[in-house]
Amino acid sequence: MSDTPPSSEATALSPAEKAKLAAAKKAEAAKKAGPVGESLVDNGDGTITDPNTGYMWKKTDAWLDVKKFYTWADHREYVDWVNKNKDKFGGYDNWRIPNKAEALTLFDKTGVKSLVDKNGTSYPIDGIFAPGGASNTWITECSDEKIIRMDLKIGVDTPYPTADVWSSMRLIRKEGEAPLAKTGAPAAPKAETVSEKPAEAATSAGAEQAAPATAPKASGGTPKPIPRKDFSSEERAAMLKRAKAHAAEVKVRKG
Repeated sequence: MSDTPPSSEATALSPAEKAKLAAAKKAEAAKKAGPVGESLVDNGDGTITDPNTGYMWKKTDAWLDVKKFYTWADHREYVDWVNKNKDKFGGYDNWRIPNKAEALTLFDKTGVKSLVDKNGTSYPIDGIFAPGGASNTWITECSDEKIIRMDLKIGVDTPYPTADVWSSMRLIRKEGEAPLAKTGAPAAPKAETVSEKPAEAATSAGAEQAAPATAPKASGGTPKPIPRKDFSSEERAAMLKRAKAHAAEVKVRKG
C-alpha cells in the first residue's frame, strides 16, 4: 500500500466552503491593503471629522439637504446657503467644496467601506455619512472654462465638454480657514435650479423626478421654491442623450 499522506484539509473542503474561505482571504487582504489610520468621527452636530487629515466634512450632501443638483455656475448658491445657515451645520461658516485630493480621501479603494446612495446603490465611501445622498461632487479643479466633476463611485474626476452638467456637493472645512467671500448668500436655493441632473440618470431612461421635500427656511421664514418638473420633450431628449453618452464613457473607463 502507498504511504502517501491523506489529502490536505484544503482539498477536502466542499466548493461552497472553498468559496467562503477565498472570500474571507480576499476581504482580509483588502483590509491590510487599505490605509492605516483612525476611524472617522461623527460629531453629532451634522459634521464628520477625519482625525487622519484634520478635515471636517458635512454629514449630508446637497441632495439630502435640498433635494437638488447644481450646475457649476450655480454651485455657490448652495455653499453660501449652508454658510448662512451655519447653526444647522455645526455652527461653522467656512464650508467649501473640496479639491480633488481632498475628495479622494473619501473614496475607499479597498471596497471594504460602503454607503448607499439615493438610488439604493452602494458606493465605496464610509457608511458614517448619511445614506441616501448622491455619489458625486463638484471640486475646485472645475472652472467656467473646464467643467470637471468627481465621481465617488469610481474615484475619477471626469471632464465634460459642456457646462450643462449637474452635480451634488460634499462640503469640507479646515480649522483656521477663513470663510469664503460671499456672493450674495441667498437664503435658499433659486427656483430655476432643477431637481435632477441628466448624467446621474445614465443607467435609467426614466430617471426619477425629485420628490418635493420640506423646504429649508430662510431667517425670514420663507420656504424654498419647489423644484421644476415641467421639462419639454426637447429638454428631456437632450438630457437622455447626454446621460447615455456619460454611461458609455463610464463603461469604457471601467473596462
